[in-house]
Amino acid sequence: WKQSGSEHASPGSRFPLPSARDPDVGMNSLQRYQLNPNSYFSLQMRGGTDGNAPELILEKPLDREHQSSHLLVLTAMDGGDPVQSGTIQIKIEVTDANDNAPVFSQDVYKVSLPENLPSGTSVLKVTAIDQDEGINAEITYSFKTLRDIGNMFILDHQSGEIKSKGPIDFEISRSYTINIEAKDGGGMATECKIIVEILDENDNAPEVIFTSVSSSITEDTEHGMVIALFKTHDKDSGENGEVTCLIKEKVPFKIESSCRCSPIRGNVTRNLIRTRRFLHHKVLALWL
Repeated sequence: WKQSGSEHASPGSRFPLPSARDPDVGMNSLQRYQLNPNSYFSLQMRGGTDGNAPELILEKPLDREHQSSHLLVLTAMDGGDPVQSGTIQIKIEVTDANDNAPVFSQDVYKVSLPENLPSGTSVLKVTAIDQDEGINAEITYSFKTLRDIGNMFILDHQSGEIKSKGPIDFEISRSYTINIEAKDGGGMATECKIIVEILDENDNAPEVIFTSVSSSITEDTEHGMVIALFKTHDKDSGENGEVTCLIKEKVPFKIESSCRCSPIRGNVTRNLIRTRRFLHHKVLALWL
């Protein structure tokens, strides 16, 4: 005998059982039923047109994820001597209720990507599982917030794989935080966080900006006279953003530099050009 019981069934729920038949009469006829000991169900009798009929009473909530079915034995006994009995096996199949939310394999994922990554490159695959079954265990993935993230990354709603979409530029953003939602077919959802670190590449040339310059000086200009001020800037970071300035020609000038490093804007170096010895009357051109 098979019967189904939902995870939603509350304690006290009743499950009717088949009645036994005994052609004898009096004490030799059917007298009572007995259920094998178990922690989920008890046995009660209910009145019917053909006498008392057995039924199961749920004692505590069912949990399909813990136990998907329950095997019981119902015994019918007469009052004779010796007692005659008959048994029937009862299988209670627990039907699923959407009582479990998806669970990600990690609450926080971390990944590092080089900038200028080609579009369509796989970044990461998130995975969530749901202990329910059927449609209640079917999971779809989505970005929790699309602002900016939807322009940079693509998410496969079925597999959870994330790929690059837009140009990834370290100088625009050094990291991204992505919130992913996993939702099952019954509407229960959970979230995880992905932290994407962008790695710098040497993809920017230094910039040279003159802020002050003397186009001409006298030949008796003192040694150490400042004739030009300029600054250099490289948007890259670390060693890729360190700028070295040299004068290519052999001329009586020298460069002095002082570095002011900015973690946001890259390395900014302030420089000045001084005379390093007395000059003779001539025209000089400087190339940096």
